[in-house]
Amino acid sequence: MPVKRMDDGGWMHPARLPLGGGWSGHCTAPGHEGALPEEQQLRDCCNLGYAHACSFRPAEPQYDSIRFGVTREIDERVVVCYVFEKQHQPGEHGIIEFSRTSGWVHPHPDQRVQKMAECYLDSYLMRKNAAVAGSSQ
Repeated sequence: MPVKRMDDGGWMHPARLPLGGGWSGHCTAPGHEGALPEEQQLRDCCNLGYAHACSFRPAEPQYDSIRFGVTREIDERVVVCYVFEKQHQPGEHGIIEFSRTSGWVHPHPDQRVQKMAECYLDSYLMRKNAAVAGSSQ
């Protein structure tokens, strides 16, 4: 469960990570709920998906990774697409929607996925705002 942005994770291209940057937090894997992963686990497993080397990973996970992407921005609304991956194949997918004026209009029902979507959108908006600020100088 991502909690805090991790700007010093040592990734070559942090914007390419599934949540658009590195995050620290606590584990939600069965039997390890609330455990704090070591920095190496965060860097090599938690922030990448497909964490086969992680000792906290369930033997049969529901999915291996979740990918997010902004598909549309219409007025104050931002539509975020999500795709669950299992063995590098797309699985369940859908959209959730954020309103800049009223918050999440259509959140994901799983609070873990919703929190990851919030982190992804935070990273996306931060990069977008930085690009806009850089182009106006």
